Amino acid sequence: MPRKKKSVKLEWEDAEEVKEHLSHIVKVLSLDHVDPDRIFCYRSYGSSSRAYARIWAFPKIFQRALDLQPAYVVEVLAKYYDKLPADEQKKVLIHELLHIPKNFSGALLSHRSNGRHLDTLAKELHKEYLKRI
Repeated sequence: MPRKKKSVKLEWEDAEEVKEHLSHIVKVLSLDHVDPDRIFCYRSYGSSSRAYARIWAFPKIFQRALDLQPAYVVEVLAKYYDKLPADEQKKVLIHELLHIPKNFSGALLSHRSNGRHLDTLAKELHKEYLKRI
């Protein structure tokens, strides 16, 4: 009989320093369409994902049902994100911010659309960020 994979408990904690970094990036890069007060940041432990970070949307149907404004959650996966140098962490956060559409609707933009490639744009904005700080 095959062995069952032992499940690991997924846990989250507030990541206030990530929130501060995001707010700083938004200010330095003049990402005026992003409302840092409506972005919530968490560090997760126990995820099997290979991502450094993820951004979670708050779909319009939930906004209407709960009578709440658009919002986003940025989750950094501790086992990968925390090992990155600070400079690379900023690049990851810029990447996640680029998933937010200009109308800050609670939806997410894909990695590729209309000739735009999110990774390329993230690298360019990261260089610009480094020039401005």
